[in-house]
Amino acid sequence: MAKPADPSRPSADSARETARPAGGLQDAFRRLPAVEELLLDPRLATRAADCGRNVLVEHVRGALDEWRASIKAEHWSAADVERRLGQGELTRDIEARLSREGRRGVVPVVNATGVVLHTGLGRAPVHPAAAAAMAAAAQGYCILEVDRESGERNQRDDYLSLLLARATGAGAGIGVNNCAAAVLLALQTFAGGGRDVIVSRGELVEIGGSFRMPAVMERAGVRLLEVGTTNRTHFADYQTALSERTGLVLKVHASNYRVEGFTAEVSAAELAALGRERQVPTCYDLGSGLLDLEGSRPLSMLGDEPRVREAVSSGIDLVLFSGDKLLGGPQAGLIVGSRKRVEQMRKNPIYRAVRLDKVTLAGLEKTLELYLAGRADELPARAGMLVTQAQLGPVAEELARRLALLPGISTEVLAERSQPGSGTAPTVFLPTYAVRVRRGGQSAAALAHQLRIGEPPVFARIQDQALLLDPRTLLSGDFERLVAAFERLGPVQ
Repeated sequence: MAKPADPSRPSADSARETARPAGGLQDAFRRLPAVEELLLDPRLATRAADCGRNVLVEHVRGALDEWRASIKAEHWSAADVERRLGQGELTRDIEARLSREGRRGVVPVVNATGVVLHTGLGRAPVHPAAAAAMAAAAQGYCILEVDRESGERNQRDDYLSLLLARATGAGAGIGVNNCAAAVLLALQTFAGGGRDVIVSRGELVEIGGSFRMPAVMERAGVRLLEVGTTNRTHFADYQTALSERTGLVLKVHASNYRVEGFTAEVSAAELAALGRERQVPTCYDLGSGLLDLEGSRPLSMLGDEPRVREAVSSGIDLVLFSGDKLLGGPQAGLIVGSRKRVEQMRKNPIYRAVRLDKVTLAGLEKTLELYLAGRADELPARAGMLVTQAQLGPVAEELARRLALLPGISTEVLAERSQPGSGTAPTVFLPTYAVRVRRGGQSAAALAHQLRIGEPPVFARIQDQALLLDPRTLLSGDFERLVAAFERLGPVQ
């Protein structure tokens, strides 16, 4: 039998009502202005010209939803809402939402991390001449799939193929939208429909974004046939695995890790010879794609990072590498090798789905022209690798001096190390000097956040509870932009 309620004790509902501020939640909700009323606010009305009325309405509604949630969760009273509205908080919240959206997307930044090929910051910056060629192709009509002499239709990457052949020593070349697409196209062309692809267990890599070689093989419709062990794979392992089902023998450069100690691997030249003997296509996925040509200084600091020309000269049928890593051009997956094998890939219908657009083609053509003209060291990525610690010292000292003039900022120059980045030569570090920056009363994380959302956005690295600025990755004009970013910092957060 239910126990009768004690009239001297408040019910749970009445207790909750007592806990609420006077006026109740509904009264607080009613104090919120309508969307149309907010759109008449002069500070917001002018923003519609920048983002469009519909986007402005979306942010107004989003801010109102956040206020409703706060009213409910924090038990704001009607008086609380009136006070906050009177202080302009809602309008500022809407403006903050608009500002956050304005900081999204692809925008230029100052890279002070010292990571030359920073995936998060777009990997290799292209040469100014390549950037100009890309802009010209984007801004107007251009010759893409028509022959200038005859006026007849041709293939869009004929000139790129010629330049790749000259630069790498290969018979021909084509480009697709990234190296993952190049791998997919090679797998599907030669082993699609369930044929075997032979690859060493020690080369079943995973790169950023959970790109796993076995998963790509599955999607390409091929059958993965692993040979050897994680640390040792021998020539006989490939010999034994070859059969009438074999569609491709694949070698993959372990670009973002190293296996050391008791190890063995089969060279590209050995696999090329085996492929010719058994009439099976062979392919080498280099990943980063280091190209050293006459007139440029070798990137010897990268150690045993494989060179494209050496891979091609091994006799392997196809060599795949990225355009936006060590090559220093725009994002692309470049495929070079025997004319026969390249043409087989070009005829695959998937090629059309992953081929390059006119803007990327223009940038790659100009980048390769710079290589062939002996001007490769002008490319920002190569220049960032080649600059020495001694050359960076005076830049770091001047940066530390300039920043130390600003209120509340202390600086110190340290001997440090930079990294190539993007999974390139993961055990290689480049000697540098960095500026350690501290700002009174502010954590390194908070300072880094302020710099990222500032103008221009600055990305640095945090180490030992301090912000580090590495001048290795400062491009032309970035020094002054970096100083300006610190000058514009608001109050300590």
